[in-house]
Amino acid sequence: MPPIPVKEVIILGRTQDGRTFRPSDWAERLAGVMSQFRPGGPQPGSHLGYSPWCVPTALDGVSCVVLNPDLRDHEVMAWDFCMNFAKDNDLQVLSSRPDSPAKSQA
Repeated sequence: MPPIPVKEVIILGRTQDGRTFRPSDWAERLAGVMSQFRPGGPQPGSHLGYSPWCVPTALDGVSCVVLNPDLRDHEVMAWDFCMNFAKDNDLQVLSSRPDSPAKSQA
């Protein structure tokens, strides 16, 4: 059976041992760095808004970044940067599959 495609990946601002990741604006900073990676490539003024492929948000009161797999398809180094950020900082990573709740990838 072929694997079910991942709809999105969520990097939580919580470490594997449950501590809150600091600084508190880490999600906005990461999404800001990724703002140039977007459908159609960077456009004039695109740095002023977040990419639809890397969006900061909160999940149950925890800061997080939602990554769309299209980022990986468009620019694998940007995807790797985000995933390595999560790994280097020991952050929890969840995958959301179509028609199912978020599940841990760890």
